[in-house]
Amino acid sequence: MKKIVAAALCAALTASACASSPDNVRAQYVSPLQYQSLTCEQIEAELRGISSRVAELTGQQRRRASQDAWAVGGALIFWPALFFLMRGDKAEELGRMKGEYDALVAAGQSKQCAATRAPGTAN
Repeated sequence: MKKIVAAALCAALTASACASSPDNVRAQYVSPLQYQSLTCEQIEAELRGISSRVAELTGQQRRRASQDAWAVGGALIFWPALFFLMRGDKAEELGRMKGEYDALVAAGQSKQCAATRAPGTAN
């Protein structure tokens, strides 16, 4: 009975602590209204900064998810490896940054900024 409880506990801990793939992290909603006072140049500068941060977080999240996958495999042999699953997840910040990016794009589109126009559109 103790083995069954221990296995269930390990499975629950493993499933809840693993970092998700950055491709599975959804953008959090951020209102584009907060960017309406910015000029197109300011919006474009913000987009560049956030794009850079999203790329950085995506790399960190991808590495963390890969490390967690290895730790889960190691946990089958060496259970203290489970403790490595509880640190370094960047999913929340990545989701927030993706939301900021989407809000900036929406604000830029409402102002008809060149950097946020869909490819192939005139003007």
